[in-house]
Amino acid sequence: MTNPVAALRGLDAALATVVVGQLRDGDARALDGDELLAVMDAAASVVRRAEALLVDTVGEVDARSDQRDVSVQMTTKYGCRSVRELVGRTTRFASRRAGDLITAGRGVRQTTALATGEVLPAVFPMLRETLIDGFVGVDGVVAVAGELDGLGVGREAILAADEELAAAARGEGVDGAPPLPADDLRAQAAVWAAFLDQDGPEPREARAFRKRGVTLGVVRDGLIPIRGNLLPEAAGLLTRAWDSVNNPKLAGPTGPRFVSEGDEDPDAVCDTRTRAQKQHDALVTALSVATASGQLPTIGGGAPTLVVSVRETDMRTGTGTAYVQGIDEPVSLAVARHTACTGGVQRVVSDAFGRIVTIAVTDRVFTHTQRKAIVLRDGECVIPGCHVPAAWCEIHHAVEAARGGPTHTDNGLLLCWFHHRTIDTGGWKVRMNHGVPEILGPVWWDPAQKWRPVTKSPTRRRELLEAAHPR
Repeated sequence: MTNPVAALRGLDAALATVVVGQLRDGDARALDGDELLAVMDAAASVVRRAEALLVDTVGEVDARSDQRDVSVQMTTKYGCRSVRELVGRTTRFASRRAGDLITAGRGVRQTTALATGEVLPAVFPMLRETLIDGFVGVDGVVAVAGELDGLGVGREAILAADEELAAAARGEGVDGAPPLPADDLRAQAAVWAAFLDQDGPEPREARAFRKRGVTLGVVRDGLIPIRGNLLPEAAGLLTRAWDSVNNPKLAGPTGPRFVSEGDEDPDAVCDTRTRAQKQHDALVTALSVATASGQLPTIGGGAPTLVVSVRETDMRTGTGTAYVQGIDEPVSLAVARHTACTGGVQRVVSDAFGRIVTIAVTDRVFTHTQRKAIVLRDGECVIPGCHVPAAWCEIHHAVEAARGGPTHTDNGLLLCWFHHRTIDTGGWKVRMNHGVPEILGPVWWDPAQKWRPVTKSPTRRRELLEAAHPR
């Protein structure tokens, strides 16, 4: 039996020499186009061979962790909660890539019958052979397994699809095309899936229920992609939430609009957000309302709470970054200020060794009674042109609590999530004048640049009208 570790270490050392020559010595700059593509092709072949070993070993780890007795599971032995965590720690791959290795391993691994000790074929035996021969890697196996695994069709149908897709991956398909890349392989697998399961043994709704799901992706350019499939009723609920926040009244002019002091339509305002951006902001608003409702299950004995950590010195100086609990991507201090404005602040003081010395909590949350009063006074988001209902709005401290601003009705006003999040950068300014909110709009909205009292409350508007026109 070949010692795989020793062989791989030798291959790694040989490959390291090539890497140093190309990346450090700049060998690639001396190559012509054909030579560059040849290097890419050879390197990809090495990667696929290495991935075949990874898929096989991960499949074995997965099998040894699939035991009823937790104490004998391989994950338990190595102190990990799941196969994904164990694979990620060992390979140093991202969680999603580790998950792909597990999916691939389950599709091509051979199992042993407990009763007879017989080696059983893989779910996709021909794809396994194609992996061994270096024609596909992890992406190719996942492309097929993701489409075909779990279909409610007979074994013979799966084997027929497996054989034809493996041939296509080798460049031996009926159409005579060259070996297919993973994306094309996935497209062909999807066609096979539709062909084999035209109606499906399950009702359509049952299949949809099985395929529902939402996942968060890997951070890229400061954004976290969200992917998934919603059931129709879930999509309906989300659409209604979007409609509630993105009121049709928000559809205003698409360009700058200059308003004179006597303009009778102060609520007409330019909103430059795209529809997708508005729907993002509405989703955040809905999540904020849900977590604040008190109706969700508690976490660790408390309501679900967005935790943003930041060093106090950074908040004081206005430099540095903050972090959202559970998300590795740093965020701006504006996020920390926004979060602190709508919730409590907990100051944790540590010594030079990291030991927690003191914990102090400052409550910045407006009470239900205060909120009701502010809602009656403001009506909805106080920014002209924005009609997000009061129940969906947050209460902004006009003077930050960190600067001594009290959690008092004279210092609180209604802002939707978007305008609260951008109040320092969006061109609008707000203040409280003897307990009344005032707005200073951007120049394109108000060339006169005057502070103007504002309210969306029907009751307050009626009072102002009667005061201006006494009978």
